Amino acid sequence: MSLRGRSSRRLATGIAAALSVFTLGAFATPQPPALADDTSGDRALIETTRPLLMGTKDRVSVAMIENGRVRTAHFGADDDTAYEIGSITKVLTSHLLADAVERGEVTLDTRVGALVPTLSDTPVGDVTLAELASHRSGLPRLAPGIGAWANSYAASMLHRDPYTATADEVVERAGAARLDGRGDYRYSNFGAALLGQVLARATGTDYEHLLRERLFDVVGMPRSTVPLTPDGLPDDALTGYTEGGYPAEPWTLSGHSPAGGVRSTVDDMARFALTVLEGSAPGMDAVHPRWNDGASTDVGLAWHVSERDGSRVTWHNGATGGFSSIMTLDRERGRGVVVLSNTAADIDEVGFALLKGLSP
Repeated sequence: MSLRGRSSRRLATGIAAALSVFTLGAFATPQPPALADDTSGDRALIETTRPLLMGTKDRVSVAMIENGRVRTAHFGADDDTAYEIGSITKVLTSHLLADAVERGEVTLDTRVGALVPTLSDTPVGDVTLAELASHRSGLPRLAPGIGAWANSYAASMLHRDPYTATADEVVERAGAARLDGRGDYRYSNFGAALLGQVLARATGTDYEHLLRERLFDVVGMPRSTVPLTPDGLPDDALTGYTEGGYPAEPWTLSGHSPAGGVRSTVDDMARFALTVLEGSAPGMDAVHPRWNDGASTDVGLAWHVSERDGSRVTWHNGATGGFSSIMTLDRERGRGVVVLSNTAADIDEVGFALLKGLSP
């Protein structure tokens, strides 16, 4: 058979297979998960939260912090259930930056090229650590590279982790990146990932060990991990679901882990929230807003600060292929909420509503 004939046959076979998958998919759409019936934890919090959890939900864990007291509630989960917290990881990374500033290791104005000499003669080499932490670096949302389109397809159609670059590859791709709109707020997962990797290099370790040593161990977050690859997950790791009900492969993010790769429990995240409210978390300078997103939200080091129902709310949310999360804090009144879910359905308004509903 000639090469042309073989190619034509492969093309015909591929088209037939694709049509078969499409046809089967049309008749085999999964049933979206429903909120788990079994509950545990604070009964009043369960009853307050349940009406807010409409739509696609499977397992959800909630924490409320008020006046130094933490209450938790679980739907189909327990204190040991670990969720992908997505972009709330950026907040943890920003606290590492502020902590490194307090230690005298870097400043907010330290430039990337000063810490990574191979990037010194590239556009990103002139970017400051503060710009990376506040989404004002001009870096694109996603790292450039020939696999960017394929990874986006894998995430949207195949429900796979699109962030496969290693730590070294993240740094390498930063050197090839073009800056657009530097100084303006443009949300960048790539910039947050680079920040974590640069900090790790500046302190002579890797990101996961830096986060464990300087934040998890200090705050008391023993169940929080940075798995990096699926091999780093336990056999019983919680499965996430897309909003349409498809099981999603875990997002461990590899070299992009500083932007969203942490898995944690609601108890651990509540401990972190409590230390922020008390002002005892490492790198507390991260919470102070210094810039604006060009609209109605002020920006600190990763943290966002917005006016909500007459209160200044410090917050960050997170989303992966199969999980969603939000942390909302009313620092003036010493109140906070953490909501973690193993479906990709948006839960932002749940976090804001619970924070508003706390009694004055």
